[in-house]
Amino acid sequence: MKTLGYYNGKYGELEEMTVPMNDRVCWFGDGVYDAGPARNYKIFAIDEHVDRFFNSAGLLDIQVPVTKEELKEILQEMVNKMDTGNLFVYYQVTRGTGIRNHVFTEGPGNLWITLRPAEISDGEKPIKLITTEDTRFLHCNIKTLNLIPSCMASEKARKAGCQEAVFYRPGGRVTECAHSNVHIIRDGKLVTAPADNLILPGIARAHLIRMCERLGIPVSETPYTLEDLFSAQEVIVTSSSNLCLHADEIDGKPVGGKNRELLEKLRTALLEEFYEATKEE
Repeated sequence: MKTLGYYNGKYGELEEMTVPMNDRVCWFGDGVYDAGPARNYKIFAIDEHVDRFFNSAGLLDIQVPVTKEELKEILQEMVNKMDTGNLFVYYQVTRGTGIRNHVFTEGPGNLWITLRPAEISDGEKPIKLITTEDTRFLHCNIKTLNLIPSCMASEKARKAGCQEAVFYRPGGRVTECAHSNVHIIRDGKLVTAPADNLILPGIARAHLIRMCERLGIPVSETPYTLEDLFSAQEVIVTSSSNLCLHADEIDGKPVGGKNRELLEKLRTALLEEFYEATKEE
């Protein structure tokens, strides 16, 4: 199959799938999600993603209708049905189905899964960024379906000819991007925002930190500002779809380009880790 969808046990091509109007996602965006790449029919970092998925659901008191092991089995079975093994694997759980009511619907949630062909970027080509004020709520550590601010920021970036938007809070603290984490290299050290309630603790972010530790690169999980962003040796953007991108322009101003050796060491190491974990057997 070229694409594949799943809703509470029903399968089909994405354009053939339908969901009930009374699914709470239609009224409130009431749910959480997770996603990641697959290559050669192997889902990368599946345990980390599923753990985060269940953690997000638990923080909102949403009952996932399957166990972690059952979810992993369903995902792998679906991946195996696809025409290609290089995919974007997305899954979400909504609070359930019922007449519109702000109070919670009782019982298990609804499980959605979508698969489509996708490739991981090698990160060689630099990207352009813009900055925009972070107007999101204070639960950014939960991967919810309430993504209007991120959609607005992404569209703003597109109109400016950029690939991502960097969020900042009052006072200039940089948090993350619209759908990525953002980090800087300063004085040969990786500086990344702390995993508090203002950012999503990205899986790719965790791999970046672990790779720095493996390569002997110091890491500081501390807040940093827009001034730090613009003066950084390098600006790195990570997500599950793009393991290690770097920016050469923010708000039309040149950035980075001052520690290419360290950047390249990280980029190649992270790609090698991904290729090794998903190599064809």
